[in-house]
Amino acid sequence: MTDNVLMTTDLPLPLMSQGKVRYAYDMGKQLLIVTTDRISAFDLVLPCGIPDKGLILNRLSAFWFDQTSHLANNHLVAVLDDLSLLDDYRPRNEFSYPAYLKGRSMLVKKAERLPVECVVRGYLAGSAWVEYRERGSVSGIPLPRGLLESQELPEPLFTPTTKADEGHDEPLSMDEMKRLTGESLTEAMKEKTLSIYDFARKYALKRGIIIADTKLEFGLLDGELIVIDEMLTPDSSRFWDIELYQTGRSQPSYDKQPVRDWLEASGWDKEPPVPTLPPEVIEATTGKYRHAYEVLTGEKLG
Repeated sequence: MTDNVLMTTDLPLPLMSQGKVRYAYDMGKQLLIVTTDRISAFDLVLPCGIPDKGLILNRLSAFWFDQTSHLANNHLVAVLDDLSLLDDYRPRNEFSYPAYLKGRSMLVKKAERLPVECVVRGYLAGSAWVEYRERGSVSGIPLPRGLLESQELPEPLFTPTTKADEGHDEPLSMDEMKRLTGESLTEAMKEKTLSIYDFARKYALKRGIIIADTKLEFGLLDGELIVIDEMLTPDSSRFWDIELYQTGRSQPSYDKQPVRDWLEASGWDKEPPVPTLPPEVIEATTGKYRHAYEVLTGEKLG
């Protein structure tokens, strides 16, 4: 922890996995997931963190897990606002759990991760807009001619991708996904992804936010399909302000847009090392994450 920003963790527990943002530790039947303040852009982790980012991602995921539990079961056991919840999991060589875990970590059920990203797109943005401009399709799915950038699609599209440990995820056709996970699991993941997106999009619209797209991950627990990882955060979704929304251009979004914009304008060649962000860009990014959390949950970030 440096200057109230958590960039790494060092718990004396078996490390199950480490991603760009999260650490997952083995707690026996469950996992302890810690969300850091690291931020990535163009598939690289920046040397500086974003204050409160880990706290926001953790709590917003927990909020959506609760809100959508009637549509799909998920892996959440408890958000660790009270570290005494970990007393039952303390290893034999006892140690004190660090205070930085509070609010930014959760206990989850241990599931078998399925090797796909379940992406759903409600609006024509990002890589979908690039493909549409070039080929008139999104993930190989033909679309009507004459659509504009950021325009709402005739209906949400399910556009799964591979789950890459490094580098870019690659698009998957439904047939390719079925070969990876089987027909019944593929159809179940598609149905649950679309139903969660439909629910969340309607919920957010009432609060002035458009959820343009999002991605979910699923796992198997005793043969049951459950949602894992994170859910409907600024890291996994595009959130747009409905008051500023206008088709025919890219949209201001509640995510790491200030980071990407600054890096693009800096002259950086998108190869390591990544430059350090100036304080005003870090502050602006924290503000966007915080605003998304507070508008969607109706709660001030503690």
